[in-house]
Amino acid sequence: MKLGMIGLGKMGANMAQRLLQGGHAVVGFDPKAEARAALEKVGGGSAESLQVLVDKLPAPRALWMMVPAGAITEGTVATLISILAPGDIVVDGGNSNYKDTLRRAALFAAHGIGFVDCGTSGGVWGLAEGYSMMVGGDAAAVETLRPVFEALAPSATSGWGRVGPVGSGHFTKMVHNGIEYGLMQSYAEGLSILKHKTDFALDLHQVAEIWRNGSVVRSWLLDLTSAALKANPEMADIAPFVVDSGEGRWTVAEAIDLNVPAPVITASLIERIRSRDDDSFTDKLLSSMRNQFGGHEVKKER
Repeated sequence: MKLGMIGLGKMGANMAQRLLQGGHAVVGFDPKAEARAALEKVGGGSAESLQVLVDKLPAPRALWMMVPAGAITEGTVATLISILAPGDIVVDGGNSNYKDTLRRAALFAAHGIGFVDCGTSGGVWGLAEGYSMMVGGDAAAVETLRPVFEALAPSATSGWGRVGPVGSGHFTKMVHNGIEYGLMQSYAEGLSILKHKTDFALDLHQVAEIWRNGSVVRSWLLDLTSAALKANPEMADIAPFVVDSGEGRWTVAEAIDLNVPAPVITASLIERIRSRDDDSFTDKLLSSMRNQFGGHEVKKER
């Protein structure tokens, strides 16, 4: 199968390369000339515009979008609707909100264009390890793309599957990332408790390595945590500022809408937001309250 890849950032470029290694032909578009040149260097083709990309693909075409959620995806969708033909299929492999996915699927369907949403996990390790893919969409459209999914997955029969109709892939990936927030927060808090028990002088990398083998808390995320502690045991030169790309917020909002209690995921999201407050008025006011009712000492800023 010859696939059009839209977006050649780190993950998109790695996915294109994995497909090439699996014997598939890939033509990629990215606004950055250096990204297109990098794809050509590993054996892919390139296009300087979406129209040129479409022109280089045989009909019916298959295109994979790997662009950030939001305005960029909206613009790409609008352009594709205007230049694709009935029978073509578009895959959104980015982390779009599933509600946006449902709306976009309806727009494509009105023009006879198939739309598949693929929640994709694997990050920078996907090129070597394969990607976990939660696929939503019409069963026939997904089956048409089976060779692509099989090439990108850890194996042809593992790490991917059609989870339901259009929208379900991104919905499943949203919850996946919410779970990820909670797992990361738990590891970080637990290891911080160990670090603060200074009279034991614990080696956190050693502890993580012990946990990686036989423990009920072992995981790939713990493997990565251990690698981070080995490389930088004191987390030197790393600001205590944790970003979020939206999926955690969407998961919490959905939990509220569905009346499903999700305190761990919610708390982990709040902790990420809290990490960005360089000058916490909340904490200052809490300290002042304690002084007002109990005469407790107020620490001054240095």
